[in-house]
Amino acid sequence: MAALSIGKAWEESLAFIKREGSLLFPVALLFLSVPMAVLQLMIPPNYMQTAPGQTLASLPPLPGTVKVAMIVAGIVMLIGSLAVYALALRPGISVAEAIRLAIGRLPVVLGASLLVGVALMFVLFGAAMIGGLLSVVTGKGGGVVLAAVAMLAAMLYISARMLPLSALVIDRRPGVVAALRETLSLTRGQAGRLAAFILVSLILILVVQIAVQSVFGIVGTLLLGQEGGRSISNIAVALAAGAVNVYLMVFTARIYRQLEAAA
Repeated sequence: MAALSIGKAWEESLAFIKREGSLLFPVALLFLSVPMAVLQLMIPPNYMQTAPGQTLASLPPLPGTVKVAMIVAGIVMLIGSLAVYALALRPGISVAEAIRLAIGRLPVVLGASLLVGVALMFVLFGAAMIGGLLSVVTGKGGGVVLAAVAMLAAMLYISARMLPLSALVIDRRPGVVAALRETLSLTRGQAGRLAAFILVSLILILVVQIAVQSVFGIVGTLLLGQEGGRSISNIAVALAAGAVNVYLMVFTARIYRQLEAAA
């Protein structure tokens, strides 16, 4: 099995985005940034930033309109992500064709994600049970810590093994079970590199979000007051997240191509 080259995938991603950015970024703006911004503006401020010692469980229930908006926004953003993958994997495809393909493949991605989520739930439940039993038997809290580490490791491992799922579904058009089986086959022996990529991506997203939120939050608050600053900050974060996700999705598409060629 050929080694996965993260450097080569990154260079190819930059070249592709430079060439096709005029198609990719408008799709990301419309299908990723706009729904995210609208949703953030709809969610009550106390859910976005809880007070010290306060938990989400202690807050009043979210309004029904917000819950519906979360579902709609999630579906729209998933369609947008799949459309970006279509543009990244099928040179020459139009934006309209990419969106139609994304909508057509949406049920497969949802079905596969549901099965992965159920499997992950059982794994996490098992880890929690084992950790609880160890704590009871030993009379110490080490079991709980061990369970938490095992749960995080399981989430990272499964995320790594499933990383190219959306790209594969768009490119090969398999069914739900076939998509999962083929994704696992592609990522066999590559979990470590893919997990590192996921960790770096999460850190990058977090750093960008904090930086954008801080800068635009301060400037917006000075110009428009606290509420205006929050709105400006949310919009800026949504725009930045859309742009960063374009790079990460194209990067993932290039990784998928390498895995496919090595299979």
